[in-house]
Amino acid sequence: MRTVRFLFFLLSIAAGIGLGLAYGWLIKPPDPTQLTPQVLRADFKADYVLMVAQVYQRDQNLAQAVQRLSRLDPQSPARAVAEALLTARDLQYDPADLQVMSDLARALQMLETPAVPTGEAAP
Repeated sequence: MRTVRFLFFLLSIAAGIGLGLAYGWLIKPPDPTQLTPQVLRADFKADYVLMVAQVYQRDQNLAQAVQRLSRLDPQSPARAVAEALLTARDLQYDPADLQVMSDLARALQMLETPAVPTGEAAP
């Protein structure tokens, strides 16, 4: 009697797992178009920004960095870096990583700040 109950229990567990996988994979799989970097958790966004900052540090290609960061925040990549930097500080990232992210934030800030002409005399 106990072995029949135990086998029924194992069969029920296996059927539940199988039906759950079939539903998730075949009937209602996730839509990959809705899976964008914008929906990442804050710690994963900070990791993404750190990776972009490390590539920027090596290549010094700010346009490419802006393009990559626009996946996180199309309106303001600088805001995405600032938020990621705050998250990284909260999570106690390595100081070298924080510096790399800060360098990228400074470069983006200089990009967004219009240049002020100096030394021009008024007519």
